[in-house]
Amino acid sequence: MTSSVSTLRLIARTTTTSRTISKPLVHKFHPLATRQILNKHRNMSTSTSLNLSSVVTENAPAAIGPYSQAIKAGPFVFLSGCIPLSPSGNVVEGGIEEQTTQVLKNLKAVVEASGSRLDRVVKTTVFLKSMDDFASLNKIYSEFFGTHKPARSTVEVSRLPKDVLVEIECVAAT
Repeated sequence: MTSSVSTLRLIARTTTTSRTISKPLVHKFHPLATRQILNKHRNMSTSTSLNLSSVVTENAPAAIGPYSQAIKAGPFVFLSGCIPLSPSGNVVEGGIEEQTTQVLKNLKAVVEASGSRLDRVVKTTVFLKSMDDFASLNKIYSEFFGTHKPARSTVEVSRLPKDVLVEIECVAAT
C-alpha cells in the first residue's frame, strides 16, 4: 500500500505543473478516489473550450457523403479527403499526374477557405490505388508544396471513391 501512495504522489507532482502537492493525495488507497483526485488536478491546468466550425467553399467540390469539406478546431483545420473532382463534381479524366493536380487544387482551395495556406499544412495522408504511381505523385506534390515539406504518410489502398487513383487529406495550422 505504501508503494501505491508513493506512486500517487509522484503522479500528482508530474501532472500538476503550477504547484507541488505537499500533503499525500490519498489517505486510504481507493481506485475511485484516486481517479477523481487525479482527474481534478489534471483538469486544473488543461481545461479549455474548443470551438468547431465547418469550412465550405464553392472553389472545391462539395462533399460526396455526410461529412464536411473541413472542420476548424482551435488553431487547426482538418480537411476531409480530397479526390480528383472538378468543382462541379465530375471526375477529372487522365492519369495520376492529372488527378493529383486536381486533388491538390481542391485541397488548396479548402485550406485557403479556412484562412490558412499550403505552407501551414502540418500533415498529409495520401491514399494511392497503386504504389507504382508514387514517383509521379511526388513530382506533382512537390510542385504544389515547394520547399515546405509537411509530415506525410502514403498508403496503397484497393479502391477509392468513384474509382479515382488518389485521395489526399491534411491538417493545417490556421
